[in-house]
Amino acid sequence: MNDEVPQPVATHTRGASFDDVVIPHLDAAYRLARWLMRNDEDAKDVVQEASLRAFRYFGTFTGGSGRAWFFRIVRHTCYGWRAHGSHLVTDTFDEEQHSTDRPASDPETLLLQTAHAAVIARAMRTLPARFHRLLVLREFEGLSYRELANAFEIPIGTVMSRLSRARQALRDALDSEANATLAAEYSDIS
Repeated sequence: MNDEVPQPVATHTRGASFDDVVIPHLDAAYRLARWLMRNDEDAKDVVQEASLRAFRYFGTFTGGSGRAWFFRIVRHTCYGWRAHGSHLVTDTFDEEQHSTDRPASDPETLLLQTAHAAVIARAMRTLPARFHRLLVLREFEGLSYRELANAFEIPIGTVMSRLSRARQALRDALDSEANATLAAEYSDIS
């Protein structure tokens, strides 16, 4: 006799299950939500809400890239979350950052890594939202041009031109950061 209770699994008409289409992308969806929301707790809430929406509307999934389809839901959930003021921007306590257990890297390497990450983060914050989202999905999440076109519901040529402009804007922002840093260091010397 089998005592296990069967777990409900939504199945798409083409045979793909919700678990096959969405679950493999939860970590990437969280990273996307984290970039868009800029808050860990809100990102977790957004991914949970987006997962529920994806499950509820799984019947509308017509095939193709499940990742792009789910990311579109996550992106729209982030927009709704921010538009309704469902979040407060707060700094959460990061146990790893404040723990006494440190990796075996030398202090200079750790300082350079932290400094580079901070410069990139500041430069990314200066970008317009449409460039910021596009760069995060392409460069950090590794979406293809086709997946980006599906996620943003725009032609692939538009994706390519926007990415080009976004990369140029990021280069300009990084140049501005570098110039500001040099100017600050020069004023300290004089």
